[in-house]
Amino acid sequence: MPGFLDIFRRAEVPVVAPKVVEPPPRREPRISDFVMGASRAKKQPINPFDPAKPMPGVGRSDEGKFASDSAIGQSLEWASNSFVPGLYDEGLTFVGYPYLAALAQRPEYRQISETIARNMTRKWIKLKGKGDEDKSEKIAQLEDAMKHFRLKESFCKIAEEDGFFGRSHLHIDLGEDLTDAELRTPIGNGWDELSKSKVKVGSIKGFRPIEAVWCYPSKYNSTNPRSPDWYNPSTWFVMDKEIHATRILRFVGREVPDLLKAAYSFGGLSLSQMAKPYVDNWIKTRRSVADLISAFSIFVLSTNVTESMAAQGDQIFRRAELFNNIRDNSGLLMVDKTDEDFKNVSAPLGTLDQLQAQAQEHMAAVSGIPMVELAGIQPAGLNASSDGEIETFHGKIHSQQENLFGPNLHAVIGFVMIHLWGEPDPDITWDFEPLSTMDQKETSEIRKNQADVDVVYVEAGVLDIMEVRKRLAGEEDSPYAGLDADDVPMPRVSENDADAGLPEPPRPDLNSDAGV
Repeated sequence: MPGFLDIFRRAEVPVVAPKVVEPPPRREPRISDFVMGASRAKKQPINPFDPAKPMPGVGRSDEGKFASDSAIGQSLEWASNSFVPGLYDEGLTFVGYPYLAALAQRPEYRQISETIARNMTRKWIKLKGKGDEDKSEKIAQLEDAMKHFRLKESFCKIAEEDGFFGRSHLHIDLGEDLTDAELRTPIGNGWDELSKSKVKVGSIKGFRPIEAVWCYPSKYNSTNPRSPDWYNPSTWFVMDKEIHATRILRFVGREVPDLLKAAYSFGGLSLSQMAKPYVDNWIKTRRSVADLISAFSIFVLSTNVTESMAAQGDQIFRRAELFNNIRDNSGLLMVDKTDEDFKNVSAPLGTLDQLQAQAQEHMAAVSGIPMVELAGIQPAGLNASSDGEIETFHGKIHSQQENLFGPNLHAVIGFVMIHLWGEPDPDITWDFEPLSTMDQKETSEIRKNQADVDVVYVEAGVLDIMEVRKRLAGEEDSPYAGLDADDVPMPRVSENDADAGLPEPPRPDLNSDAGV
């Protein structure tokens, strides 16, 4: 039996070990083959050296490649093996004419190409004659013929298409009665004997700009880099008609390297493809700024969501929707004073204009167009001016005129001369008119300086009066253009000479070589 002291002892509670609960087995995430295939498809590079495929109906149905020689296939296979797939992410592949045509709908791309095209043809060209023979009548006939054929408008269209697609063509229309065999023969460069034999007086019906998508290269040389037809198609398919390159002149303003010419369908790099990364950034920035301005203020309601959800279920969502429906500067949200708190969190808007302006300026930078020309935005700040940028832009336009128009325009003018007179006149030349013009003040200052120089030269005996008069009469932009150089006015006698009884100075002898 228990002892007396055992009464005051605590009963010992047996210690029970805690029950070990096994965690549920971890479920490993499983990624299906479909998801993996989709992820690979996004990153699968496109070979930038693959030859471009013609539009259905363009070229012969049995043509599966550009040229009949095998050298082009070996070169492109070698280039494909050397290609770094990551470069595709930078857009270094030809995007195709359908996609470029879609981009031409966006004002950002249209404005770039149209601005350059309009400036390239705004002042157009000036015809002039050289030598002693008067060419004014023939120049007038040539100018009328160029207006009749609308060459200025055609070349403006060509410059636009070069910006949109990287390539354009000008078809020399000699009539519809030409056979297929004749269309495949050359017609020369507009100045040689072949041109005079192929083109007769009055035979040209017109000049037609043709977009790149309707033309597909047929024959070219990819075996001999020393040859003039190296990677230069000699014939083109215009739909199903094979036409010699001299009959359908090719215009490319930005040539790509030889290895990429087949991929670009022997066109060049379009302004739209060049500007696409910058236009994409501009569109994202523009949308983000607009979204941020419309929702720069966020309202935060602190409440007991658990109780609200448990009590009435959807009432908290109905309350939020009601507030959003009436949310504006006059909106009102009532809260529980003891359990709820309401705050307004706003995003700063102070630098959004700078971010948006920088994105817009990047588009101008890649196209080389000043902002005042591209978007009509004047530079801000004290004494800010765009004169330097505009002058640089005009210089760039002049170089583009020579690069894109020069050789083909020379051929076209020769063909028009043959159309008029049966042969070209080498004494008629042309120049692109400068885009920049001086104002009246600048012109007057230049004429005043020139007049001072003429006086010094005449008094020093370096020049003769008749030489100065002939120069003034020959300057077309001078107010004295057309002046009769031989009708020299009587020299004026000063009052001091008259009072002294000095005789009047003799008039210049017009029959003498000395003049005076």
